[in-house]
Amino acid sequence: MDQMTIEFPGGARVDAQYGSFSIKTDQPPIGGGDGSAPTPFSLFLASLGTCAGIYVLGFCRQRNLPVEGIRLVQKMERDPVTHMVSKIDLEIHVPPEFPDKYYGALIRSAEQCAVKKHMERPPAMNVTTVVSAAAGNSR
Repeated sequence: MDQMTIEFPGGARVDAQYGSFSIKTDQPPIGGGDGSAPTPFSLFLASLGTCAGIYVLGFCRQRNLPVEGIRLVQKMERDPVTHMVSKIDLEIHVPPEFPDKYYGALIRSAEQCAVKKHMERPPAMNVTTVVSAAAGNSR
């Protein structure tokens, strides 16, 4: 089982330790933070675009296609009542010299993104409280 440890280093910061990586988050000043790092939700949104980007990059590398000038632009629409993201558009911008015969394949590669697939079939999430001093106790 994979494990990530979430800690509170001060202020409104909430950081995650995952293997040898430290993933830092913060809230903007209006939310009580210093704005020293992205918010957790911003990282979530970025994970969608960067994951799709990994697949686009892999597609291009497998075919020795140049990636210079390629970029993904992710646009989010929010529900005006709930303020939750209701739609995400991901555009793959390619330079004029990029072979148009690969446009559809680029889209199909981006759609293989593991984050997108997990959103389509979300995992079960269970939250418990564990008293650290008495190992094994959970509530």
